[in-house]
Amino acid sequence: MKKNAFERRRVLGLLAAPVAVSLVAALSACASGPSPARDRAVLLQRAQEFWKSVQDNDPVTSWKYEELSKKPGWTLQAYLKREGIVYDAVEVQDVLSLEGDKALVNVKIKYSVPILRMNNQEVVLKDEWVRIEGVWYHADRKNIL
Repeated sequence: MKKNAFERRRVLGLLAAPVAVSLVAALSACASGPSPARDRAVLLQRAQEFWKSVQDNDPVTSWKYEELSKKPGWTLQAYLKREGIVYDAVEVQDVLSLEGDKALVNVKIKYSVPILRMNNQEVVLKDEWVRIEGVWYHADRKNIL
């Protein structure tokens, strides 16, 4: 009798091992896979890093976050010529929408345009972002302000 019970346990153990391995793999994939909360957190982090570089007047760093950096025909040198706005304060507020590979982020900006003698302007932008090959980039836009 003891031998049959031992044999049944051994067979059940052999059958259960692949199921347990598959279950652990499936649970791990779910935990590390994409989720709306994770997508939002990653997007907010990228937006904060981008806008900090813009506010710090660091166009070399902000270029790395731009969709334009992924488009043929655009160069860092061309991007650097798009200056003229002074960003006095920037606050990335929240993600307004995130659908597939497109998103809108609320960004509160205090800015000046010295050449036009416009000082202490304030706006809340619906800032566009696109995901390219799994990475969020600040969307190409004609004029954000």
